[in-house]
Amino acid sequence: MTDHDNQDEGLKWQVGVWDRISPIYLREIDNRFTGVIDGITRHAGLQPGQQVLDLGTGTGSAAVKAALSVAPGGVVTAIDVGPEMLAIARQRIASMGLSNISFQEGRAEEIPAPSGQFDTVLASLSLMYVIDRNAAAREIARVLRPGGRLVAAVWGGPEEADIVLLQQTAGRFAPKPPVSGVGPGALADPSEFLAELERAGIRARVETETTSFTFDDFASAWNVLAGVTAAQLAPARQEEAKAAVRTKMWPAGDGPRHFTNQTRFVIGIR
Repeated sequence: MTDHDNQDEGLKWQVGVWDRISPIYLREIDNRFTGVIDGITRHAGLQPGQQVLDLGTGTGSAAVKAALSVAPGGVVTAIDVGPEMLAIARQRIASMGLSNISFQEGRAEEIPAPSGQFDTVLASLSLMYVIDRNAAAREIARVLRPGGRLVAAVWGGPEEADIVLLQQTAGRFAPKPPVSGVGPGALADPSEFLAELERAGIRARVETETTSFTFDDFASAWNVLAGVTAAQLAPARQEEAKAAVRTKMWPAGDGPRHFTNQTRFVIGIR
């Protein structure tokens, strides 16, 4: 299999995962990631009239906040690889009556936009899943205007971010994905990506903050953060994964669990 074929297979696999998780994401995840969305938009310093790209918009939370910040006169273009995510985002925006957001299917490695179109590129917890981050760095630089800003959020590693600890612990029991180097902890050390951005013409730094959320018990956390992907496992294998997560994260028995997550904000200027 060629590298191109491998990337195509990896993209297909990712789209399948995001499509399956999209209803849960809107219902259970968006409200828990408000600290990340607030951080992204705060670091971006958005102003009325600006042109913004939301890269990997998911169900549209960052796009909504950005659209409110750049009105009047500003426009947000939101792209994602998942058609089901985009369908939910479009319905959400229509129900809110926002008219300055457009949605489009696309990926970071081939951004469907003209060069120099955007004042700001936002990427809320999406760059960890990009298959070719070197290509993404070049594309982000291409679509930014001179002086334009990139603001991305990524999780720390499993020792720093409880969400990554749960997902990586459960993930050890699943088949390996078609591509390596993607996943919730993939940019815990962002130094290589910062170098790729630098070569593309974006000088970036990292600021780390702690964001958090709570689940009432193990079952609710599992269903939201691992249930969709673990559903593909054989029942015995799924029970092994659950036992491993309980042992590591609920050692005193079931009950509420407060997740604290180091969140790295990559802030760059073209």
